[in-house]
Amino acid sequence: MDFSQKLAETIALLERIAAQYSPATFANSFGAEDMVITHLLAKQKIAVSIFSLDTGRLPSETYTLMQKVAEQYPSHPITVYFPQTAAVEQYVNSNGINAFYNSVELRKSCCHIRKIEPLQRALQGKKAWITGLRREQSPTRTDLAQQEFDAGNGLEKFNPLLEWTEKEVWAFIRDNQIPYNALHDQHVPSIGCAPCTRPIAMGEDVRAGRWWWENPEHKECGLHVKDSAVSLLK
Repeated sequence: MDFSQKLAETIALLERIAAQYSPATFANSFGAEDMVITHLLAKQKIAVSIFSLDTGRLPSETYTLMQKVAEQYPSHPITVYFPQTAAVEQYVNSNGINAFYNSVELRKSCCHIRKIEPLQRALQGKKAWITGLRREQSPTRTDLAQQEFDAGNGLEKFNPLLEWTEKEVWAFIRDNQIPYNALHDQHVPSIGCAPCTRPIAMGEDVRAGRWWWENPEHKECGLHVKDSAVSLLK
């Protein structure tokens, strides 16, 4: 499939989601793929809302991009969800500010507080949500489908860029002068919380810089699993 056809099918899918699954929403974490979808929603005037999760530990470059997006795409303002203050305080006071380095369980607990619970609030009342996941990003994402039912959150989930390649993503960004996270220019292809993100070396997997102290099969925060996000963390 050539790229023009792939792009047309992506736009058609986004339009179908807006028409058949309203209200639908898009989870924007300000990665390269998310900027592609944000651009398409705004330029094609597709009625899908956008939200983002501010974990409280995002890199400064992500906040800079967040402001640029608000200015460049005013038709699609981004609603920001934060973790519950009491839950963050309890975790830090009980385990330490960087306890997520100590075990997979503590890292997943941190992700649950800062990402999963806010995500659940963001998805309340929605019929579908959209992500920027691509199949080639990670070993944990090879069996994803373009559309699947998210049983954990009780709604449809769509991955419109699933078959896009990294080369296609970046060509589209450059051709359309789409703003992107400055960390990408510092060899950081996958961006999350600042203490859990590092640059990758030549030849490393694109998600090698996320939770680099863990085995590859553990490298998900719980937002994108087929089973319930809560059950993953039990």
